[in-house]
Amino acid sequence: MAQKRSTRRKERRGTARADARLSMMLKGAPADGDRAQVVTESQNISASGVYCMSPHFLAPLSKVNLAIVLPRLPGGRGAKDIINCEGIVVRCEAGAHKSERRYQLACMFIDLDARRRQRIEEFVTWRNLQALRAATRPVRPARARKASPARARATARRRETAH
Repeated sequence: MAQKRSTRRKERRGTARADARLSMMLKGAPADGDRAQVVTESQNISASGVYCMSPHFLAPLSKVNLAIVLPRLPGGRGAKDIINCEGIVVRCEAGAHKSERRYQLACMFIDLDARRRQRIEEFVTWRNLQALRAATRPVRPARARKASPARARATARRRETAH
């Protein structure tokens, strides 16, 4: 019997990635020459890079300045962090719909120090744990629209005693 080949591609990323909509700004030189300043939000992030949407085409291998807002983690000290760094555009492709002038933009970080890289890694780990918890939570049955007669009487009694 022939063995089935796996249709999944091997993950080439060296760091974990998490889906996250984080406020961010990037500055770079679009193809038309002017300096673009884009306020957007990430689609996902890792300690090695970020993926977002941009209204401007930015040439692959061009440098960009990034500012990404990371929320404070539960139990953490301080407020949210703003990660400022440089990146290189590794991919900029037209969006799925030709009518919208948006580009899928992937940037690789090039100057993250150990503290900022660790902060992003902590956020990614926390976000992935939250997603895992949500996926493994038991599904509760939906509440019936009409309460049973006994429940309706108990609710009515509670309301009467509360007033």
